Amino acid sequence: MKLHDLGFEKWFETHASELRREVSDIARVSAVDRGAYLIRNESGEVPAELTGKLSYMIESPVDLPCVGDWVAIQYYDNAMAAVIHGVFPRKTLLRRKTAGANVEFQMIAANIDAAFIVQSCHFDFNPNRLDRYLVMAAGGGVEPIVMLTKTDLISQDELQQKIAVINSAHKTRILTVSNLTGSGLDELQQTLCPGKTYCLLGSSGVGKTTIINRLIGREAFDIKPVSGTGEGTHTTSRRQLIVLSQGAMLIDTPGMRELALVGTGDGLNAGFEDLVRLSVKCRYANCSHEHEPGCAVRAAVESGELSKDRYSSYMKLRKESEYYEMSYLDKRKKDKAFGRFIKSYKKQMKD
Repeated sequence: MKLHDLGFEKWFETHASELRREVSDIARVSAVDRGAYLIRNESGEVPAELTGKLSYMIESPVDLPCVGDWVAIQYYDNAMAAVIHGVFPRKTLLRRKTAGANVEFQMIAANIDAAFIVQSCHFDFNPNRLDRYLVMAAGGGVEPIVMLTKTDLISQDELQQKIAVINSAHKTRILTVSNLTGSGLDELQQTLCPGKTYCLLGSSGVGKTTIINRLIGREAFDIKPVSGTGEGTHTTSRRQLIVLSQGAMLIDTPGMRELALVGTGDGLNAGFEDLVRLSVKCRYANCSHEHEPGCAVRAAVESGELSKDRYSSYMKLRKESEYYEMSYLDKRKKDKAFGRFIKSYKKQMKD
């Protein structure tokens, strides 16, 4: 196996000349677990840690290596372990706001070619949550593919209704899968291309880990029994990159109970292209779609062309994103000011 087989494209080569001059060895982060790293190279996986210099230079959790990152490394102990000197620029990324009150980015994965947004056809199907995942993917430059699982739990008519709901709002590919019957798994296999990296996103218990086991062909990862409602329960506890036998790579992620977005920007527009098209007809170019006269978006809601739920989802996500973005920028200013104070203090102590 070569680095190219693990997804190292010319883009990374041309964007990482400085790192290559400092350290010649390159690897890809395959797992992160509470500050401990596994990296994968042509030969296999080894544990790795950050250099003290890199740890000192990192100003935000988003700067830390995450699963899918390419890193400049140096081996030691007969290449049985390594230290990470730097992180390559990210071609694409998936991130969200950290859970809770703290306004900070949390990296989910990097350098992803496509993200499978997984929702169960049973109790988990939620168009508003799907909007959030699609906006997150678009904001990071990742191609989204919607995957509806547990199709064996509903009728064909119900499945077609759910597909119609998605198609009415999004122009994205949809796969339907049943881990019980195997329906749709062949199409999924054909979607995966050697050398490309895919990520599975979704709530706990929608069948992400089961899908990986089916693709591998054995029970490589633990799965807990289904609950009394017929839904699965949370199993995956860390993000990890898995290389499939046919050459594609999959990143499994723990289920997300909270998916708040920060600074989605163009991602919000990409996730709501129908509203963007309507907004071109608004009387004012900077229309907020709330109170202004001549708003084409609100007119579409009143006429039934645009659903109220779709409009509400957009407005909620926009306001949430703008609020967290302002809070995040304010936090970054304070963090940088504090960092400058600490560096100045250390310099004075040395003098």
